Amino acid sequence: MATWDALAEMETLRREIDRAFDGFGLSRWPRPGRVAFLPGLGARQYPLVNLNEDEANLYVEALAPGVDSKTLELSIVGDTLTIKGEKPGLAQVSAEAYHRSERAAGRFIRAIGLPAEVDRERVTADYRNGLLLISLPKSEAAKPRQIPISVA
Repeated sequence: MATWDALAEMETLRREIDRAFDGFGLSRWPRPGRVAFLPGLGARQYPLVNLNEDEANLYVEALAPGVDSKTLELSIVGDTLTIKGEKPGLAQVSAEAYHRSERAAGRFIRAIGLPAEVDRERVTADYRNGLLLISLPKSEAAKPRQIPISVA
């Protein structure tokens, strides 16, 4: 007797819906989670980030080419790092003159949950070549601590 797999059924349904919309040319629309500079969920996807850690620090690398460094702002509240800034637009061109416009411009904000508590007084950031590098030293309470075991 075969067992029913709800996840497999939902995946099959999703593929069938995608195929149905392909016929209308709708498959070329951008996915909502990957579009930056638009209201809603997509606006929180810029800049793209990498977050990693070692024993002493968390490191954030944010890909933000073309951003005006004077507009960049970093803040930490609780366990959330917030990156704000503005990417200037190109020269003003009338809408009728554009054949294609894929480079977005405007203000952005990105909030990133941090996996450990950080020492806010020692955070450093450097912006060069379109890459924002942030070093977040972990607080002493967040660092691993070796606990001696006494043998009775």
